[in-house]
Amino acid sequence: MKKIAIVAVNYNGYADTADFIESFKKLDTSGFEVTLLIVDNGSPDGSGAEIHKKFGEKILFVQLDKNYGFTGGYNRGVRSAYEWGADYILVINNDVLFNSKNLLHELVKVIESSPTVAVVVPKIYFAPGYEYHKDRYKKSEIGKVLWYAGGSFDWSNVNSIHRGIDEVDTGKYDMVEEVDFANGCCFLVKREVVAKEPIFDEKLFSYYEDGDFSMRLKKQGYRIYYDGEVSIYHKVGKTGGIGSPFNDYMSTRNQLYFGMRYSSLRTKFALMRQAVRFLLMGRPYQRRGVLDYLRGVGGLPSDVVKPKS
Repeated sequence: MKKIAIVAVNYNGYADTADFIESFKKLDTSGFEVTLLIVDNGSPDGSGAEIHKKFGEKILFVQLDKNYGFTGGYNRGVRSAYEWGADYILVINNDVLFNSKNLLHELVKVIESSPTVAVVVPKIYFAPGYEYHKDRYKKSEIGKVLWYAGGSFDWSNVNSIHRGIDEVDTGKYDMVEEVDFANGCCFLVKREVVAKEPIFDEKLFSYYEDGDFSMRLKKQGYRIYYDGEVSIYHKVGKTGGIGSPFNDYMSTRNQLYFGMRYSSLRTKFALMRQAVRFLLMGRPYQRRGVLDYLRGVGGLPSDVVKPKS
């Protein structure tokens, strides 16, 4: 019997994590041995202890001593899942709600279709009420608004693009096909992949970590697939806030790390020109992001405001 570990990370997010755990009941786990593995990323609000107290008998629980970021929290969770003996690991945000009953069966079917398929990502909807443009949709369309239906990289701007974002789903993305990157919100990964190295670069802490993971996979000859026949709901938020110190710092610094690793010479030159503009005219934490990239700084410096969850 194949073993599947579902790994989520909590950081000051008891309500979301509790909703996530409760929604697990919707999944058909027949034919698999499945465990929920919840990692608490050193939450200072005590939510880790609350989760362990309420759900401890239903989950595997890992308590970390501090906030290791999105990257470090998931790396430790995935390592625990590997040691548990998982054949497949579903890396998933704690602010997700399960939607498709047959999610695990469909994702496993795709990932087993070829030895070169390493990762499969489902269709992802905005959870009802979490759409970016709430006034745009009819009541009957809520719950059908797409956040991710496959994706690609825009190398000119060194950003990932979510296909179908903000569209009401009409079924045109119900295919199964190869895509450029594995969205970090939710993906199923093979055991053999996580045996070789951590899935995420902890230097990044948060932002661009899924793109970096995807590029490393592709360089190793693996392929990434999108399965539009199954879906989840995501309580989409804007971590740190647009223009916040955290957002300015992480997006600036990590775009440089990612772009200088993988983009063309022309794009690297454009990135450095942008970096110079940030140094001369950027907001304080954009300048700091550039300087810390040049210094080789990783993680989250103590004076940069941490995200709320």
